[in-house]
Amino acid sequence: MHHVTPPAPSVRDPYALPEMPRGRAMTTVDERLVRASAPTIFAFARDVERWPAHLPHYRWVRFHERARDGGGVVEMAAWRPFGPLGWPTWWVSEMAVHERTPAIRFRHVRGITTGMDVEWTFTPQGGGTLVRIVHVWNGPAWPVIGVLAAAMVIGPVFVHGIASRTLRGLAIAAERMEGSARGG
Repeated sequence: MHHVTPPAPSVRDPYALPEMPRGRAMTTVDERLVRASAPTIFAFARDVERWPAHLPHYRWVRFHERARDGGGVVEMAAWRPFGPLGWPTWWVSEMAVHERTPAIRFRHVRGITTGMDVEWTFTPQGGGTLVRIVHVWNGPAWPVIGVLAAAMVIGPVFVHGIASRTLRGLAIAAERMEGSARGG
């Protein structure tokens, strides 16, 4: 029997996502001072496939397409906890990684949050790194209530509920790694 090696997955050019749009109906900001260096927390944030290992609220993360910058097309699924219950969420994004800045950009292209723009930034500050996640969006294409749903429910309840847990979990992982590297 002849064994055929499957072709290696192709790697595309990075996505050229534009600057974050302004004046959207919904803006959600989550930020945290992480007691780790910018390169360390940036490495944890950009390694989205490993998020479920650090974040119990993430169900899965899968690349559909990879780009040379470490981004590509990525599918994510998470739980938004409500007490003992979890609400399943799911989306697909184009992801761009900006090594020099450093920053990570996402543009949701499938799921209820299609059209949402997300930016992660990492600013050295006071012996740590200020990590800021900004989500902007005009809401789902629902007549009359789409903008209200985005501004009053989806942003503050779902987006913030997931982003704040994601940031907290990745911060803990990065701080733990740097703490063990320092012997603390």
